[in-house]
Amino acid sequence: MERLSLICLPYAGSGASFFRAWRPVAPKRIDVVAVQLPGREELFAEPALTTVEEAVDALMPQVLPQVRDSDRLAIFGHSLGAVLAFEMAHRFEEIRGVQLDHMFVSGSAGPFTYRQIRASDLDDEEFLEQVHLLAGYRHPALAHPELRELLLPVLRADVEMHENYRPRVRTPLKVPITSMRGRDDLLVSSEQAAQWSTVSSAATETLELDGGHMYLVDQAAVLLRLIAAQLATPEFR
Repeated sequence: MERLSLICLPYAGSGASFFRAWRPVAPKRIDVVAVQLPGREELFAEPALTTVEEAVDALMPQVLPQVRDSDRLAIFGHSLGAVLAFEMAHRFEEIRGVQLDHMFVSGSAGPFTYRQIRASDLDDEEFLEQVHLLAGYRHPALAHPELRELLLPVLRADVEMHENYRPRVRTPLKVPITSMRGRDDLLVSSEQAAQWSTVSSAATETLELDGGHMYLVDQAAVLLRLIAAQLATPEFR
């Protein structure tokens, strides 16, 4: 039976376990490929990275063995994960024998729009408050001092990575793109979400779901069904 590998790329501060939890609710024949950035969970001992290019360099050797035998291949990235997906999609277009069928970006302005409000230069308390205000979400572990001490360096590295990202100008991607946002997202407007139409020569679409910037925390099953529907083949629904 034909199967699709869905590479899931993390938002700032998150690890692969967030997407591993999607596997039981994923539609049939969709394999959720949850990749891990250095500095978190089982890769805790490795230093966190602070540039998108370094992050994608680290992820490609992890991803390729898992997807080379897939019938179909798609990428999903939320917020920071969206710009990681953009860079990874360009890498895939340079690799013979690997065909990317679709890219799903979520909670993100187009890659050439840079954040005007920065958090990475603030002290710890102000940094956490700014991240909370921007995302409308605070990870429960940050309420525990011991866990916060462990998580804060990774979150800082990820936010720095996102805020400092400046993509190289390239030819447009050839992969269809679906850009998604929570309709109550105060960080990314509908106009900004639609900017992804400028980076691909293939069809693009912008969709909205209930919720704010972190709508996907509570809507995994809904989001995965939407992804399956976007693939436009009945066997993935």
